[in-house]
Amino acid sequence: MGIVINQSLKNTITTYAGFGLGAVNVLFLYTNFISDQYYGLVAYILSASNIMMPLMAFGAHNTLVKFFTSFKTEHSANSFLTLMLFLPLVLTIPVGIVGYFAHDLIAAALSSKNEIVGAYLWYIFITAFAMAYFEVFYAWVKVQMKTVFGNFMKEVFHRVVAMVLLFMVYFEIIDVHGFLMGLVATYVLRSLLMMLFAFRQRLPVFRFDRLSNLSAIIKYAVLIIVAGSIATLILDVDKVMLNNYIAIEKVAYYSVAVFIATVIAVPQRAMHQILLPLTAQFLNAKDKVALEDLYKRSSLTLCITSGLIFLLIILNINQLYEIIPPEFGGGLLVVFLISAAKLYDNLLGNNNAILFNSDYYRMVIVFGVMLAVLAVLLNMVFIPLYGINGSAMATFISVFVYNTAKLLFVKRKFKMWPFTAETFKWGLLLALLLMVFYFWDFPFHPLANIVLKSVLISIVYLILILRLELSEDISSMLGKILRKNFKK
Repeated sequence: MGIVINQSLKNTITTYAGFGLGAVNVLFLYTNFISDQYYGLVAYILSASNIMMPLMAFGAHNTLVKFFTSFKTEHSANSFLTLMLFLPLVLTIPVGIVGYFAHDLIAAALSSKNEIVGAYLWYIFITAFAMAYFEVFYAWVKVQMKTVFGNFMKEVFHRVVAMVLLFMVYFEIIDVHGFLMGLVATYVLRSLLMMLFAFRQRLPVFRFDRLSNLSAIIKYAVLIIVAGSIATLILDVDKVMLNNYIAIEKVAYYSVAVFIATVIAVPQRAMHQILLPLTAQFLNAKDKVALEDLYKRSSLTLCITSGLIFLLIILNINQLYEIIPPEFGGGLLVVFLISAAKLYDNLLGNNNAILFNSDYYRMVIVFGVMLAVLAVLLNMVFIPLYGINGSAMATFISVFVYNTAKLLFVKRKFKMWPFTAETFKWGLLLALLLMVFYFWDFPFHPLANIVLKSVLISIVYLILILRLELSEDISSMLGKILRKNFKK
């Protein structure tokens, strides 16, 4: 776990920095510098782009990680990498042609509830294309076991530029239309910078020789399109479907609540970057002992780290909503439900990496298709009844069913379970702290209350984690940090 902890720690720091910048953007700048309507439009464009991204990438980013270590010669590896660079164009070009000739028809369909959406259809296509190639170039360095720069670009870069653009709107240097163009250009620039870094690590040598396992690679890539689309669909279909039922400014309110809850996903996102290639390596080497150890330790590490974030969000959420514009305060239930869903994601450890890199990835597609249909149907039922709260309910149920299915499938096929006795001790600790701190606050200004309460909760939580000796990895990491600071 040395390389995992080392790069995960660095990735966690940059991811938190990115989420910190995102929090400033989402909670204060977007809500004050542009109208609710245009903020809802931004959320819609990015969500639609995320849904399109797996299709545009043609699964090349996951395929690259799964198969790269299976090639034993430079010649075959270069042929494989050449294929991965050009594979996304197989679908990107046809999608672009369809978008060009059917632009008005598609725009009309998307603008049935909110007319503003139709004018920005090409923004979605360009952003999705840039996102797709960014993931390909990021996968290019992941297989070299170098994830830190890519994680910085993925989590921090676009948020810094968005912040600059928002201030440019505030000082009337650009208008909101210039902001939207600048945001799209940011994703394009991010992809180009990631390409330069990737090629610096390993310069491509273009070889167009036929690969002996080409059929298996293409089959996997096609199925990953479906799997990736399903995973993204479950996460972003709510914002896209909300556009068809409610005013677009309410999509902005929902997006703020979802962003708050999504902070819980930071540890998983940071650790996943290095867990993915390591899991593929253990599967290719058929090292089940190392794989099971990674499964259990990654789950426990993510439980503990995400559990603290879960506590800080849930125990401070009432105070947080007092310091942002009041119209955004209707998303309290959304925060609770999405937070619980994200916590469950973390409990699974490297479950996703095991499934996507194993021979059973086809069954994941079957589960995913059923659950994507479930997510859409639940949103169609709950949004008209409960608005943004209904969308959160649909997302929570879909994620819960999907994760449970994946958990049980790995248990059945690999005879591995991520949970240990320490996991259940952690669960009891989490429940206890929720009951103790939820109904208690300092009698100060909401911001001061959040800071003081967060410090107190963090100290109590970390002391109990250390005293209960729940995780050797967490205890070792905290010990090193404390010893280093104590020496200073």
